[in-house]
Amino acid sequence: MRNFMVFGVCLLLSAVVLQSCGKKETGQLVGVLDRPKWKGINPLGMQYIKSGVFHIGGNDQDIFNSYVQRPRQVSIVGFFMDETEITNNEYRQFVNYVRDSTAHTILGDFIQDDYGNESIDWELPIDYADETLDEMYVSEDDQIFGKREFDNTNLRYAWTEVDWVKAAHSPKTPRSQLVRKFEVPIYPDTLVWIRDFAYSYNDPLARNYFWHPAYDDYPVVGVNWQMAQAFCDWRTKMWNKYRPDERHSEGFRLPTEYEWEYAARGGHDLSSYPWGGYYLRNAKGCLLANFKPGRGNYADDGAQYTTRVDYYFPNDYGLYQMAGNVSEWTVSAYYDNANNIIHDLNPDVKYYAQQDDPDVLKRKVIRGGSWKDIGYYLQCGVRDWEYQDSTKSYLGFRCVITNLGRTLTE
Repeated sequence: MRNFMVFGVCLLLSAVVLQSCGKKETGQLVGVLDRPKWKGINPLGMQYIKSGVFHIGGNDQDIFNSYVQRPRQVSIVGFFMDETEITNNEYRQFVNYVRDSTAHTILGDFIQDDYGNESIDWELPIDYADETLDEMYVSEDDQIFGKREFDNTNLRYAWTEVDWVKAAHSPKTPRSQLVRKFEVPIYPDTLVWIRDFAYSYNDPLARNYFWHPAYDDYPVVGVNWQMAQAFCDWRTKMWNKYRPDERHSEGFRLPTEYEWEYAARGGHDLSSYPWGGYYLRNAKGCLLANFKPGRGNYADDGAQYTTRVDYYFPNDYGLYQMAGNVSEWTVSAYYDNANNIIHDLNPDVKYYAQQDDPDVLKRKVIRGGSWKDIGYYLQCGVRDWEYQDSTKSYLGFRCVITNLGRTLTE
């Protein structure tokens, strides 16, 4: 009797193990049982923008008669977006990562996994006084006041992307030809504060804006479109490395110009500004964004240049400074009258310009207006552009990530 009971318990445990491993076939259509569970994600500092429909384009007179933003109804799938523009301190985390990974590479600090793949051993300490790392510093001839400093121009980040459009239209193309490789310098161009303004004393900002703690919570500037793309790739790798249980098949990226406009409106379709109104001041006469009021009374809105990324009230989606402070990169290529050719579901126009392409093909859409712009450029529907390899003192970015699994009603 005792042996029979032991046998019964073992049989029951075996059945449980087989069922939990998904290996037991029952003849029924039950799907694969050993699939990982998915509970969704909740990235720190991001707001979920649910799926919806809205009207793109200008909501006021086209004062330039440009006809480059004709109104049209489109639908957007839900996504997460950063509450604020990427700050100096957040971007500095990226810079420090590239600096440390460069040092580890020079020192040969690598480990191999069971498949022979090499990766950096981040557990090893870095002694920056090691003479082996001298190449990371400016030469003695280039030192200012004899101070030993990092040569930030040598900080470069490399990544790869798949050309999914080419893959879809050329299915027989070898996979190796679908991969685009990039490598770009990533340190912000701090001299934009001098270069952008002739006969203007902005030297203190050029010297201090990126590194001084007084500006930690200010938006990073001097970052071109390619550098912003590199930041997004790095952020994706960090997320997947340290949160394996929330690994996401979609990575962080720049928003399309239509995602940006949808998020900026904050659920107020056809409104001119992110706060849902038609005016730049509230009922008390206070300005609602950081821009160039009147004929140039910069300080009237509370900030002479840029300001903290959360200085003004957010829109109804919880997003700060979608108008003013700094204009923001989008992933979209700029074409006149693009609204006439786009699809009405998740619209976008992309073009990956090469270095030898004509300048007109290197234009990328920027949105939101900046601290130096007049109020017209702060409108949700106004499109503008900048060359993808340009750095400016009034141009930053924020990231988005497509959410998977949610429906319109959630």
